[in-house]
Amino acid sequence: MKIPPMPGRTIIGVVGAGQMGAGIAHVAALAGFEVILSDISEEILSCAIESISRDVDRQVRRKKTPEGAQKEILARIRTTTYLRDHRESDLVIESAREDFSIKSAILRELDGLCPEDTVFACNTSSLSIARLAAVTRRPDLVVGMHFMLPVAVMELVEIIRGIETSESTAELVKDLARKMGKTPVECRDFPGFVSNRLLIPMINEAVFAVYEGVASVEAVDEIMRLGMNHPMGPLRLGDLIGLDTCLTVMRVLYQGMGDPKYRPCPLLVKMVEAGRLGRKSGRGFYSYD
Repeated sequence: MKIPPMPGRTIIGVVGAGQMGAGIAHVAALAGFEVILSDISEEILSCAIESISRDVDRQVRRKKTPEGAQKEILARIRTTTYLRDHRESDLVIESAREDFSIKSAILRELDGLCPEDTVFACNTSSLSIARLAAVTRRPDLVVGMHFMLPVAVMELVEIIRGIETSESTAELVKDLARKMGKTPVECRDFPGFVSNRLLIPMINEAVFAVYEGVASVEAVDEIMRLGMNHPMGPLRLGDLIGLDTCLTVMRVLYQGMGDPKYRPCPLLVKMVEAGRLGRKSGRGFYSYD
């Protein structure tokens, strides 16, 4: 394995500079790693760097990061629109949109570009690691590394082994997660893993409660927030995750399990079709500036 024991001598590649990819780049740079962050446009990358800068400033204000560390942290992140620049990376974390065709195309291209011992970690919330690994010539070096939103705050990283993932690959990414200040917890390669097998159906059921007229959006969220001590209601959480991502995960669960209890709510489908995706589009169950 290429990953040396000390951060700062290791280059972590992150493919995809959305809210997840930007968050992963942030915590990797904060931990002392050099980061290569890639996406398809300079505009997306610029927005990601601005988001990371705001998050670092917030950490400084809350005294979770030393004063004056912003410049040093941001200097560890290089951006590029070319996948070929990940040839320098010791490990590449794929964090593209939750779509098998997109993720598999990225992995297939990286497989042809990167040295044969480079590890690929897939930040997927529901897709089969075994199926993603099969598009490469290194399935033993492909593993699931599912970060939670917001990445800078949430402690968990779900580690998922595909059927071919080697023991050393799994241990390597667990060690990497710990160096990033996270707690890795391993689970098996089933649709939705553990986190989203439980969470996304809850959000889907909250959408059904609105769809069937049981309660308003605000009432559903307040009941779950105050009654179950959740930090935010399930519909607001769905907006944060992205309603398109919630729908994708529900469809993966429905197809993978063949159980009607995982049927996506028609209202969720209609909202995604209308482009009401949550925070990322400015409007979901709530409106955002």
